[in-house]
Amino acid sequence: MSKVLIVDDEPLIRILLEQSLEEFVDHGVSILTAENGLEAIEIIKKERPELVFLDVMMPKMNGFEVCNMVKKELQFKDICIVMVTAKGQEQDKIKAEEVGTDYYITKPFSIRDVINKVSEILKIEL
Repeated sequence: MSKVLIVDDEPLIRILLEQSLEEFVDHGVSILTAENGLEAIEIIKKERPELVFLDVMMPKMNGFEVCNMVKKELQFKDICIVMVTAKGQEQDKIKAEEVGTDYYITKPFSIRDVINKVSEILKIEL
């Protein structure tokens, strides 16, 4: 069973992404959520999701730190990390690339783009 983790400190963004991905549940995908970076790390270690939607600006541990830990310290290179952030500056994109982010989506984002990215990564056609 595939797993997708949504990590954002904003409840409305978590709910929006979770509802947007509901169709994937019918295809055996489990949707997990976390509201900060530390919680995300614990879930990633325990559940090993295939895909993580990760906000940058969060309490306790930011998205860059989470991504760096997942990709470089824990060596979970097979986990696809999609950074979803309001930080659209070039230096932010470069930093995301340096810590191992696979894809970078800026807020506000298109739900259709998110669904297409999940379909592509998990190889599930809706």
